[in-house]
Amino acid sequence: MSSGSPTSKMLAANSLKQIFTQESRPAMGVWQMLPGANISRILARSGADWVMVDCEHGNIDDAAMHEAVPAIAALGVSPIVRIPDLQASMVKRALDSGAHGILAPLIRTVEDVKNLVTAAKFPPEGKRGFGSPIAMQNFNPMPTFTEYLQQANESLLTMVQIETQEALDSVEEIAPLVDVIFIGPFDLGNNIGHPIIEGKMDPELDEAIERILKAAVTAGKKCGIFCTGGEQAKRYADKGFHMISVATDYTLLGAAMADSLTIARGQGKQDKPASY
Repeated sequence: MSSGSPTSKMLAANSLKQIFTQESRPAMGVWQMLPGANISRILARSGADWVMVDCEHGNIDDAAMHEAVPAIAALGVSPIVRIPDLQASMVKRALDSGAHGILAPLIRTVEDVKNLVTAAKFPPEGKRGFGSPIAMQNFNPMPTFTEYLQQANESLLTMVQIETQEALDSVEEIAPLVDVIFIGPFDLGNNIGHPIIEGKMDPELDEAIERILKAAVTAGKKCGIFCTGGEQAKRYADKGFHMISVATDYTLLGAAMADSLTIARGQGKQDKPASY
């Protein structure tokens, strides 16, 4: 179900999708792994275009997700939720919280992706249930109940992570089915037999990443990637990636504290290998 209007309220309010549509620059974002609306606000005020609320590996449960999403959206930044797994109920909870999109981890097959899209879309495109009074408040201008129903399918982003051998083998078939294919380099490296060790990426992993980017571009879709810091993020931006995670709250907090303490002790900053 779609309003068919490129100026619909929900499209206008989804800042990440607007950046994708403008195609003038990559969308830079950060990863929230720690619970708390104040952390959400700090991340949203950082200059990020989007914040990923991580319900897979982060310390964020359903209640914390429902606090993070509106805190991020209130600051004009797109809240995206990484769901814990591929259950349709997880998709519904994330979108009903008012998320501007979802990211599904550990996709393996084309059928996985088709089922995910079905869960994320209202009929007739999918089978998502309609009834949350919460979702609308996280879009500005706020749509009515009816407008949300009519505009959600075209306005919300469906993303999948390519991080298994099976998904890599089928990436050219998967890319056309979703809005974004997102690379998780650590799991992808593990699953294709070339894990990232002490920050070092094998040529085979680099080749897999290039293949995924090419599949997205060929399909007319967007490609995202998880990075461990600003320098790495800039390198992937220069390669043409559309959506880039720059860092996580957990690692930045730890690194900033450690750096401040070592500088205070006269030891200077210490170089560390890329990691979460």
